[in-house]
Amino acid sequence: MAMSFFKALGWVTLGTAIGFVVAHQVSRTERGQQFFAEVDQKAKEFGNAVIEGYKAREEELRAAVAEAEEVIADLAKRAKKS
Repeated sequence: MAMSFFKALGWVTLGTAIGFVVAHQVSRTERGQQFFAEVDQKAKEFGNAVIEGYKAREEELRAAVAEAEEVIADLAKRAKKS
């Protein structure tokens, strides 16, 4: 069991190292630089979309909490009057 884990870990490490070497070689070419620039741009766009979505959802949740707090405060006032 432990040997198969280390064997798999070795293959993953080797594959990662080979991937880095290939990416480094590809990035030296003009087309490679273009490719990585496009990938970088798309990654940034995706990251920005995630951030915008997070902020929008956070805003929605804060508004819902504020509304719930108002309802609770109103109910508490009504309960005191009774």
